[in-house]
Formats: sequence, C-alpha cells, structure tokens
Amino acid sequence: MSESVKPRRSTKKAEQRAYSMEQILDAAEELFSKHGLYGVTLKDVAQQVGVHHTLLNYYFADKKTLFDAVFARRAVVTAERRMRALDEYDAATQGKPTVEGALHAFLDTDLDLYIQGGPGWKNYGALGALVSNTPEWGAELMDEHFDPVVLRLIGLLKKALPDCAEEDIFWGYHFVTGALMVTLARTGRIDKLSGGVCKSEDFVAIKQRMARFMAAGFLEICNARTKGADT
Repeated sequence: MSESVKPRRSTKKAEQRAYSMEQILDAAEELFSKHGLYGVTLKDVAQQVGVHHTLLNYYFADKKTLFDAVFARRAVVTAERRMRALDEYDAATQGKPTVEGALHAFLDTDLDLYIQGGPGWKNYGALGALVSNTPEWGAELMDEHFDPVVLRLIGLLKKALPDCAEEDIFWGYHFVTGALMVTLARTGRIDKLSGGVCKSEDFVAIKQRMARFMAAGFLEICNARTKGADT
C-alpha cells in the first residue's frame, strides 16, 4: 500500500512545483516586458504572484537567473518552430526557395504564435523586442537562442539570391528583424499615426503584408547592385 501512495505524493508535489513555476514565470514575463530587467525586483514578482519573496529565492539564485529562465522558456519554442518550418520549406521546394517563401516560413511561423498564443506570448514578444535592443546583455541572449535559426534563413536567402552580395543579404535580414521587433513591441505608435486605420495589435494584418514587403526590399537592393555592376 505504501509503495502505491509514495509515487502519488511525489507526482502531486511535482505538479504543484510546476504550477508554481509557471505562475512565477508568467508574472515575471509580464513585469519584465513592461519595465525591463532593472525595473523589476524579485519582490515585485512575488507580489504579482501572491507569494513570499523567499519562494523565488528558493527557485532562482538571483533576478538575472529568473530573467534568463523567462526568456528561454518561449525562445526554445519559437526557434524550434521556425527551424522546422524552414527545413520543411527547403524540402518542399527541393532546394530552390524564393525570397518571399523563405521569409513566410520564418516570419509567419513566429507571428502565428502571437496571433494564437494569448497574452503570454504577446508579453514575450514585447520582452523580445526589449532584449534585442539592449546590447549590454540582450545581444548575448539573442545570439544564444536564435543564431542557428537566423543562419538557416540566411542560407535559404543565399540559395534564392545566388548573385546577390552576401553583405546585402545580411543587411536585408537586419532590416527584417528590425521591423519584426518594432512589431512585437506593440508601442501603439502606428495606431496614432494612422488615426486608428492600423493597429499594432493586429498581427493578422501584419502577417498578410510583412514577408511580401520585405521580399521586395531584398530584390531591390540586390538588383540595384547588379545593375550598377553592369553599367
């Protein structure tokens, strides 16, 4: 009898720990997305969850450890999904991708998470925008979690644009990721500028346009250099 009870207690304890951890990560994610790493304390997170701050000290050595855990939780999901989408697209096109097709695989897969994932994913998007624009410590996190999938995209773009200068492909990606980060930040600026015609929360509208717009930019800068070389 005792042997059958122990696993149940162990399972229940593990479930409670996992639930507590998710609550902490969700609360920290929301706070960090609004106030950044230095604008949040462990006590702030504990208060948001409704627990004593010593519980957070039990799980996390310090605030940066908590921040890294918050960022890594969803970074793994989006990186894996995009890598799979790029691999599947490459296979489907038999190694002959188009610029727009590669960008759709990279961008749409990510945007779907923010369309379908609820407030948590939108908080993570804002957090990602903040991290990507903080070179002191954010660049290292972006390198760690996203370099492989970015380089996979670059590889497809090189296949799609074999005559394009490598530097132009990297600059093109730079502009793509800049637009994506502004989008994920959801600042509301486009809402004001457009008088409400466009809304920064409208990821569906963004998905319908972004890959096509960026593909045209890639083609333009690559073609411009080719034309210049011919004259």
